[in-house]
Amino acid sequence: MADETDDGAQTGASAAPDAPEPTPAVEQTPRGGILTSVRSFAKRHRLGLGIAAGVVAFALLGTGAVLAGTSIATPVAPVAAPTPTATPTPTPTVDPARPRPAVLAAPAHVRSCSVAELAADGRLGSMQAQVRNAATGEVLYDRGGGTPSRTASVMKVLTTAAALDVLGPDFRAATTVVKGAEPGSVVLVGGGDLTLSRTPSGTRTVYPGAAHLDDLAAQVRAAWNADPQNPPLTKLILDSSLFGGPEWHDSWDTVERDEGYMSQITALQVDGDRNNPGAETSTRSSDPIGRAGDAFASELGGIQTIERGTAPGGTQQLGQVVSPTVAELVDKALIVSDNSVAEMLARLVAIHTGAGNSFDAINAGVLQGLAAYGVDTAGIHIVDGSGLSDFNAVPPSYLTQLFVKIEAREGNLGPLRDGLPIAGGPRGSLSYSDRFTGDASVADGNVFAKTGWIETGYTLSGIIHAQDGAVLTFAIYALDDVDDSAKQAIDALTAGFFRCGDNLSNL
Repeated sequence: MADETDDGAQTGASAAPDAPEPTPAVEQTPRGGILTSVRSFAKRHRLGLGIAAGVVAFALLGTGAVLAGTSIATPVAPVAAPTPTATPTPTPTVDPARPRPAVLAAPAHVRSCSVAELAADGRLGSMQAQVRNAATGEVLYDRGGGTPSRTASVMKVLTTAAALDVLGPDFRAATTVVKGAEPGSVVLVGGGDLTLSRTPSGTRTVYPGAAHLDDLAAQVRAAWNADPQNPPLTKLILDSSLFGGPEWHDSWDTVERDEGYMSQITALQVDGDRNNPGAETSTRSSDPIGRAGDAFASELGGIQTIERGTAPGGTQQLGQVVSPTVAELVDKALIVSDNSVAEMLARLVAIHTGAGNSFDAINAGVLQGLAAYGVDTAGIHIVDGSGLSDFNAVPPSYLTQLFVKIEAREGNLGPLRDGLPIAGGPRGSLSYSDRFTGDASVADGNVFAKTGWIETGYTLSGIIHAQDGAVLTFAIYALDDVDDSAKQAIDALTAGFFRCGDNLSNL
């Protein structure tokens, strides 16, 4: 069809460029007869052939337009409609260059009750402290709480906690008498009971429930006389081998013994080696084993010789008396801070854990006992059971965690909780006239804590039932250049913790 159009254009151009003749009307013909009519017309009108050819071309173009897709155009296959498909939900993408808003955290509790002025009291010396909410475990206040330092008598909290686990609250230490290897001899075997008394049975000493030598002597005499083969009883052997090593730690000041706060530590002694069995503070001797031997020989009668030695194995037991229970000893160690009882418990813990029987074994023994409470003991070093040594090292943070367990009476800790001194009384070292006085008395009846004092520091650690109802655990160390007035500064700071409760600010 394109070729036909080109030919017609050339013919028309050469025919009559000036004025073409008018084109006669063309009769409509049926489809398919157009060419025949054109030829007939051309024969009759040769002069208008060019114009006719143009008309034919125009007609053919028009007809082609009308008849496209039939007899003239090449047939075109119909296009099938596309099958609709489901459009997937687009996955949202995050532009890494575009910051996303962070999830907003719940607003923190802003605590506003400050003890800054109380904590700045110069009487506190080099102060360390920590306070913890016992219910949540949250540390509310911290000043060097993670640094291990000397504890003074607060060490007794660790000692008694270990004893309650290792020995158990019902354990009693036994003092026995056995038949000696020589005829006419008996052996008094110390079992570590420093509370054994030389006073007559029925006499109340500083140790309620203590055993008495006259009772033990009566048992021995009865057993000895029951065998007619026995010769007269004339010799007493003293066995204090249960405890080994030095009797006095080289880091202790001997003033503690001379002024009546501590005895030498031996497995055989009476009344904590006090000159006065009825006085908490009483001068001690330099030979507690000898004092015990002399007192027992006097009760037995007829003894001509006293010497040191050890009991033979497998020999006959002639008598035995036992100490108060560990629970009762814990009370004594805490309420009046009895140093000798604390050392007795520490040494028995070391022995029963298999750590040893000397001062050097106390660290391993007590730490093994404390492991049962699940509080990390990293950084702790224990030199003695009483806390007299400057070389003990316990961070305040350990105490605040242990006291959470004590307040909850976990394991066997109930006697420890019951034995804590209470601010304002009715008994114990926090009921003394120089404790929780003045403004600090607001906390009377609500502070349950162990006191501590050595020449280089004053301490207090325990539990506070705060004014707002929160239960807090705390530890305060006033160390280095301090004097007795540090106690009042510690009490004032503790009362500040009581007033603030869970609103205590760390600022």
